[in-house]
Amino acid sequence: MDEVFCALLPRLYRRAVMLTGGRQSAEDVVHDAYLKLARRPRRFLAHPEPYAYAFNALVSVFRDAHRRERRQVLVEDVDGSAPAAAPGGGHWDGGMEDRRAELETVRLLRRLTPRQAGVVILVDLDGYTIDQAADILRVHRGTAARHRARALGKLRAELGAPSAPARADRNSEGEAS
Repeated sequence: MDEVFCALLPRLYRRAVMLTGGRQSAEDVVHDAYLKLARRPRRFLAHPEPYAYAFNALVSVFRDAHRRERRQVLVEDVDGSAPAAAPGGGHWDGGMEDRRAELETVRLLRRLTPRQAGVVILVDLDGYTIDQAADILRVHRGTAARHRARALGKLRAELGAPSAPARADRNSEGEAS
């Protein structure tokens, strides 16, 4: 089990950073997901797509942690928006532009609920269809589609983009648009 999980670790860690917004909490979420999978390693190893199974455990652990944190009394929320990127002239910036884009993605994903963020990551970043994402998250296809539609609406509102008609977010096969 350790070999399979270690092979998935870089991908799971990147997704955990996107979900949680921070390296330390991402490490904690991945570790807790590992502990959850280690309780029943045969189920994990028998699954036809171990990444999907592990990602589901990751989202579950994150959702539980999010629910616990939501009950806590918070001090003033700090806006962690990344600074605007300087117009580049085609020169290498040491990866700063990629890092800014990653931070902006994390900031936007933190505005979503855990399930909304999970569906957006699976469909729009990992390239799964709505049906596959629903299977991974163990929800009905319509629930996954609704979570994605609401998430995209929140993201559009956050970015100040005009709202698109409901049909623009879907196509007949449920793939990312």
